[in-house]
Amino acid sequence: MGLLVISSCALAQNDYFFPAGVSFDPAIPTPEQFLGYPIGDWHTRHDRIVSYFQELARLSPKAHFQIIGYTNERRPQVVLTITSVENYARIEDIRKEHLKLADPTQSVNTSTMPVIITHGYNVHGNEPSSSEAAMLTAYYLIAAQGAEAERTLKDAVIHIDPNYNPDGRDRHSNWANMHKGFPPVSDPMDREHNEVWPGGRFNHYWFDLNRDWLPLAHVESRNRVAFFHQWLPNVCTDYHEMGTNATNFFEPTKPYGSENPVVPRANYDVLNPLFAKYFAHALDEIGSLYFSKEAFDNSYPGYGSTYPDIHGGLGLVFEQASSRGHVQKSSTKEVTFAFTIRNHVRTSLATVKAGVENRELLLKHQQEYFKSALDEGKKSAVKAYVFGDSKDQSRTRAFADLLVKHKIETHQLGADLTVGSNKYEKGKAFVVTTDQTQYRMVRSMFEKVTAFHDSVFYDASTWTMALAYGLPHDALNATVKFSKGERVTVENLVATPAAVTKSSYAYLIEWNEYNAARALYYLLTKGVFVKTTFKPFTATINGMKKNFGYGTLVIPVADQHLNADELFAIVKEASTTATVEVLSVTTGYSLEGVDLGSNNIRTVPQPKVVMLIGDGVAATDAGALWYLLDSKLSMPITKVNTTQFNQLRLHEYTTLILPSGNYNALGESGATKIKTWAQQGGTLILLKNAVSWAINNKIVDEQLRKEEETKSTKRMDYVTAGDYQGSRAIGGSIYKANVDITHPLAFGYTTRELPVWRNTSIFLEPAKSPFNTVIKYTASPLLSGYIHATNLEKIKNSTSLQISPVGQGRAILFVDDPAFRGYWYGTNKLFFNAIFFGGLMTSGGFGGAEE
Repeated sequence: MGLLVISSCALAQNDYFFPAGVSFDPAIPTPEQFLGYPIGDWHTRHDRIVSYFQELARLSPKAHFQIIGYTNERRPQVVLTITSVENYARIEDIRKEHLKLADPTQSVNTSTMPVIITHGYNVHGNEPSSSEAAMLTAYYLIAAQGAEAERTLKDAVIHIDPNYNPDGRDRHSNWANMHKGFPPVSDPMDREHNEVWPGGRFNHYWFDLNRDWLPLAHVESRNRVAFFHQWLPNVCTDYHEMGTNATNFFEPTKPYGSENPVVPRANYDVLNPLFAKYFAHALDEIGSLYFSKEAFDNSYPGYGSTYPDIHGGLGLVFEQASSRGHVQKSSTKEVTFAFTIRNHVRTSLATVKAGVENRELLLKHQQEYFKSALDEGKKSAVKAYVFGDSKDQSRTRAFADLLVKHKIETHQLGADLTVGSNKYEKGKAFVVTTDQTQYRMVRSMFEKVTAFHDSVFYDASTWTMALAYGLPHDALNATVKFSKGERVTVENLVATPAAVTKSSYAYLIEWNEYNAARALYYLLTKGVFVKTTFKPFTATINGMKKNFGYGTLVIPVADQHLNADELFAIVKEASTTATVEVLSVTTGYSLEGVDLGSNNIRTVPQPKVVMLIGDGVAATDAGALWYLLDSKLSMPITKVNTTQFNQLRLHEYTTLILPSGNYNALGESGATKIKTWAQQGGTLILLKNAVSWAINNKIVDEQLRKEEETKSTKRMDYVTAGDYQGSRAIGGSIYKANVDITHPLAFGYTTRELPVWRNTSIFLEPAKSPFNTVIKYTASPLLSGYIHATNLEKIKNSTSLQISPVGQGRAILFVDDPAFRGYWYGTNKLFFNAIFFGGLMTSGGFGGAEE
């Protein structure tokens, strides 16, 4: 009797979720039969989804399971590949043949090739319906019987990644399940529908993984993009949820201004409208409301629905009204979890149907895409891009590694090259030619854009990665002669620092190297006393004269609790761990500049850092700082909820970080507590909105820039209000700023010009002390991206970074995010300096050396 009940329920679920008239193989269990509950009754944990996929692969020769990597919390990232038995018998041949579409020198017969489709689900963990839909879609494709089902698997290889963000999904699933009522509560105010901070949207480090396809800051993205390039799918889906009162969205997105400028028009004018008819039919069939063409954008290459477009595929974003739990009231009726799942199932199946029925069109589109990309690259006035900082090989290699991970052909520079004021050294610089099939990705990495069709952006308006890494780079035209060296691979980018020579006097580490900060923290944790120089000097290294700049680390041999042998062993470990060069000196007497015993060379204390998080704090901003210290310095950071601030013993910490956020909940007593601690010698690091909070609460005595925009009395149509206000938002753009490279907060920078990322409307006047404005925007600051003319005027000559004395301590004011999305390498060092060197600047020594 029990089996009969389960079987009847399974049939009912099939009738609800799937098109009518399809018969299924009874040997294949439905998700409900495997899990023991109807889909939509519970939020399925990631491990149970994985187990179901493993069971499908065990039972059916049409399904094949693989793990492509692991998340930060060690959850597996999995893919289920579904195709005919005959196709799988030659799956590697199919893959290799398919990749020939990206090589114009290869001859390919598209008439017999299967189309490659990748379904990607649940990149935002608290948009959970799509992972449930992934199980139902997999079941349908494997268990469906009949001629159409057979044709589908004959003409397609379908990859299903059920969960782009396993850590975030489980965080949300646990929340929704633990607060489920019996019966379920649909009131939007119920706790089930309102997660606590940071919510399930983000990954372990509170990052939005749907912004990470281009930066590849996180392991989930690196695993996913590596798998993407193994196949170069023709179609990739990206499933989301939106507000409960919405309906359903499918592409096309908002036309023109929201479309990526390097993608050929055929993607938007032919493929998107063609597929939209399939989606409309699928949703019409079940009476679901939908919209398209009026929202969202396809411009940023870091989206899961845009990255495929720049590789000859068709990326498709879907948005579904969310139940954010099991059932929630909307402006019309209640939205059930099962309803949201069904809509995603239907568009998933419609995507497969459209892909199969337009198989040759998609294959030829991809083939033509790479052919035209190569042709455009050959005709480009820019023949190559050269980049590299001879004084920071860590950062230079990191950018080269990113290019290689995106399959952009990159070479060592074969001979020294001078372009304008930039000098590029052989062995320390790289060159990327434009005559390659990844030409459009090359453009995405290097081009600066300031002219746009639209003035309203869903997200960032620019993504010039060469600027993000803060590297010297130049576009080379046909008149510039350059030499290509060895092609770069991930393997030959691995650095091995020169062996450390034992010293009887001192060791030196140049602070301009990005990885020097990791070495410094390693040394401090081992009990090594390390100093940093506030003034340059010149020393003899291996018989050669060498200049050492601001911030150079000095590790004296005698002035330690360790003996010389113990110190030497730790210094070697630091060099290897951080992949930085450590140099040995035999005397403290410098050829030029300060000697190594000077008061201008000061001991760096080991920082103990605490950061406020929780309600009011921007999770992604806090997560970026946490990730930066974890991944780049291996430095633990104490994270304290704002609600626990009263219990926090601030005197136990050297440094307090307030990420961007609203700290009004701390009240007057909280502001007083912070100010008192800073006055007693603490280092307060403020970012973005925290800057204005601290100024308004008189923790720091600095001035926000207030330039009131002249209010127009001109009458305007109500319908234009959104565009009018959106055009004045600063969604994300890049600016040129001037750096005081003699300031401890800018130690390690060797040029005064620095690209800075801005996505805030906070404007700060230069510091009251003439010595405390560390970074100031230039008079003509815009480098790339959109900015309204009114805001541009406010940015000109305003402050990006400054320090302000607070009694015996100090506040460091970051108007802009130095760790944006985990990839803004160019400004990371500013934050490292704030951590390590902030405490070295006393109220009397902000403008000069300590006496």
